[in-house]
Amino acid sequence: MAHDRENVAQLIKDGRGVLGVEFGSTRIKATLVGPDCAPIASGAHGWENTLVDGVWTYPIEEVWKGLAACYRELAESVKSLCGQEITRLAAIGFSGMMHGYVALDADDELLVPFRTWRNNITEGAAATLTELFDYPIAQRWSIAHLYQAVLNGEPHLKKLQRITTIAGYVHGKLTGSWQVGIGEASGMFPIDPKTGGYDARLADRFDELAGSGETAGRLPASIRSLLPEIVAVGQPAGTLTAAGARLVDPDGKLQAGVALCPPEGDAQTGMVATNSVRPRTGNVSAGTSVFAMLVLEKPLSAVHPEIDLVLTPDGHPVAMAHSNNCTSDFDAWIGLFGQAARALGASVSDGDLYAKLMPLALNGDTDRGGMLAYGYVSGEHVTGFSQGRPLFVRRPDAQLALPDFIRTHLFASLGALRTGLNILTEEEGVRVEEIRGHGGFFKTPEVGQRIMAAATRTPISVLETAGEGGPWGMALLAAYLVREKADESLAGFLERVFASSEASTVQPADDEVGEFNRFFERYTDGLAIEAAAVEHLQ
Repeated sequence: MAHDRENVAQLIKDGRGVLGVEFGSTRIKATLVGPDCAPIASGAHGWENTLVDGVWTYPIEEVWKGLAACYRELAESVKSLCGQEITRLAAIGFSGMMHGYVALDADDELLVPFRTWRNNITEGAAATLTELFDYPIAQRWSIAHLYQAVLNGEPHLKKLQRITTIAGYVHGKLTGSWQVGIGEASGMFPIDPKTGGYDARLADRFDELAGSGETAGRLPASIRSLLPEIVAVGQPAGTLTAAGARLVDPDGKLQAGVALCPPEGDAQTGMVATNSVRPRTGNVSAGTSVFAMLVLEKPLSAVHPEIDLVLTPDGHPVAMAHSNNCTSDFDAWIGLFGQAARALGASVSDGDLYAKLMPLALNGDTDRGGMLAYGYVSGEHVTGFSQGRPLFVRRPDAQLALPDFIRTHLFASLGALRTGLNILTEEEGVRVEEIRGHGGFFKTPEVGQRIMAAATRTPISVLETAGEGGPWGMALLAAYLVREKADESLAGFLERVFASSEASTVQPADDEVGEFNRFFERYTDGLAIEAAAVEHLQ
């Protein structure tokens, strides 16, 4: 369906629009699609996490302020496009940055500030649970945060009635239904693949652990009662209440009663937005953080603490190599170059900086440059760091050339990711035919793809829809809720959506793969430098 003014006006009037919203690390983004799943309009609101008392968090009031601002921008875009105001929608879906810890009391009010994925403060809990479960528990998982709070003897646990994620929190506040999709749930607590629910055997182990010895009495209820209910993809997960509608649209135009699909994490929306939910498919999301999701054909042979095991939105096992840090430090350097340009009288936008500077990396040479970087704004669990110190060093005889500098930082942004991928590809023999990329790393044509292909040693494809990202992926999950064919699988639904989608593919070049391999050796050897910076730069 062509999205001309008349068609858009009619579908908005009929309430056939579907909305996807994602609470990302740096932006809250919304995308509205029609029955054909093509984007109609979007909105966005920037926000930033802050380090408060050693915890990376966002003020909870910013959730609602940002959601309202994001929706308002989208609604105004729709009105400008077709002259109609949104009053009804067919479905809504909410997504958020993966996992973390939202602790709520009996009135569903926050007990402690939201603890994001970026925190590396649960090392002890994650290690204990990994050994107890014989299953890899990442530091950002909700159960790791909960057990660390138990170990710390935190007083808020006495009032704890439920835990959830940021997506689950928004969904619950808007619907009164405290539910999540299976993909999001798989990053809260291990899932039993036979039942599609939380693993009962491991839940019993956790209750025994958290209710004995020094931790006795710390939790007021069993873990099963604290976790949100799991709802299968394509099934309804509550409706928008009148109070919820006002939180989305304080102007009061959006009506209550809209169906909501189960909320999911940004890892799952990335899989959907790149049509990577079948076995032997994979995707990589690269921006503030970077993570590769490889859909498995069979279980891994061993437990690897560096690798997450999660699920697709329809329940297939996924191995996830995740790095907390990707482009944040590189972005800071680009910002510094912008300050220098403006100090010299140039008028330059952020977009111009990236468009002009990123391609220089293609002419750089990390072997010649003698440079090394670690963009560890926060800790990096894959390489064993609970804290980070952004770091750039070079040999005294190194030529300080801008192309080499930029290439070094882009290579470095994928160093921790490569550490995790080596476990999957070299130790476990996991294979994928291609990896589909999305996120800001790929925004500049060719540059991000070539560097990612060199780092992963795999063809990297970017779909023409890659720029739509997570909120579009969430909109697709919401559209799947109101699909015409009730018996259609999610994979089949996505095949129809992507049937005419085009992609650009970059093959890994042998010389660039070799260069990245040599850089990665220096990167690994130089981790002692980063460790010294953490120890001595306080």
